[in-house]
Amino acid sequence: MSELLDEIKNVVGDNGLITGDEVHQRSGDWRGVTRCRAKAIVRPASTREVSKVVEICNRQSQPLVAAGGLTGLVHGVDAGPDEIMLSFERMTAIENIDAVGRTMTVQAGAPLEKVQNAARDAGLHYAVDLGARGSATIGGNISTNAGGNQVLRYGMTREQVLGLEAVLADGTVISSMNRLLKNNSGYDLKQLFIGTEGTLGIVTRAVLKLAPQPHQPRTAFLACDSFEAVARNFSTLGESYGPSLTSFEVMWDNYYDLIVAKSDRHQAPVPHGHKFYIIVEANLDDEARFAGALETNIDSGLIADAAIAQSGPQRDAMWAIRDDIIGLMMAMLPGAVFDVSLPITEMAAYAEDVSTKVSSTFGEGARTVIFGHIGDGNLHIVISAPEWDETKIRQSEEIVYAPLSAIGGAISAEHGIGIEKRDYLALSRSADEIAL
Repeated sequence: MSELLDEIKNVVGDNGLITGDEVHQRSGDWRGVTRCRAKAIVRPASTREVSKVVEICNRQSQPLVAAGGLTGLVHGVDAGPDEIMLSFERMTAIENIDAVGRTMTVQAGAPLEKVQNAARDAGLHYAVDLGARGSATIGGNISTNAGGNQVLRYGMTREQVLGLEAVLADGTVISSMNRLLKNNSGYDLKQLFIGTEGTLGIVTRAVLKLAPQPHQPRTAFLACDSFEAVARNFSTLGESYGPSLTSFEVMWDNYYDLIVAKSDRHQAPVPHGHKFYIIVEANLDDEARFAGALETNIDSGLIADAAIAQSGPQRDAMWAIRDDIIGLMMAMLPGAVFDVSLPITEMAAYAEDVSTKVSSTFGEGARTVIFGHIGDGNLHIVISAPEWDETKIRQSEEIVYAPLSAIGGAISAEHGIGIEKRDYLALSRSADEIAL
């Protein structure tokens, strides 16, 4: 190992290699709960250096784990004591912005928020957005095909990537930095690396597609008393706002009560006591059109209460409730976090089934919190119980995953598979798919 690390140091320099106690002083996850257990952390500064490091490790059969902002939730970047972590913290540059062609070329370690801000400064918009925007990196977003809050309007990360550069397991560099919207010249090789979590190659650079700066977002916080009302609001507001509808986020009452009603972290936009809460957002320059559709649904009883953001700070305060993952983790952990996808028509029964089984399995003190991107069929579920241990983790996984196959659901909507979900992949993919 020492000879291997010396060879790596010759590639990345003294500043590019961390060993010893300094490694274990680093966090192993975004919450800072665990310590990094890797043998060493390599910090390359270019694709060439990544290529050389990967080639060295491959030649000596040395396991290598690529890591971005550590914000993943499926243990995809956990590195053991005999493994080397490859960090992109020195590859954060935004290399080029083409304001006419609406593209941006970035290194894989660039944080999502940095990319968003650079696009905004150029009068454009990078459409992927999620709560971990300040820490999550573009490379991590690409490797997991990240979704987030605006998938309904703009699609997943896959739809935002025009080209990329990746390093294969033997160090070969595949540079497919396409900047064209239309390019059918053979295989679209970038798709091998989007959503494949580094298993087929490590993304080092990317060409991202940008969008025009949207109209001022109109945002409302709604309360509903039944899931039927939630579903009908999604349909009717979608018809009213058309393609301008960017977000439709739903929180069950167990989420809202925990984060707002029983906490001093947020001011309540609407009173608690309802079954469901919705953040709806549309990029409309017509304020009357936005409010009018809501008023129609209030009059018909589909909306029990509503608050419309009158300013940027009010909008931010509404979104802070939905994005308060830190508050959720503080209240619910130790526990288990799930990310599943299923048809909207199955959600109410599925959520009730999960909650009931959690209570009956774990008894007094067990809690279930549910929220998600309902518009694109994605639910996030957090389960906790007293004396949490590995047995309870397995039991909760069975409760959440087992019903999905029969209702056409998926065990991962946007978080990926990592290490955590490998044993359950057969519930969502056929044996032939897995073999392929």
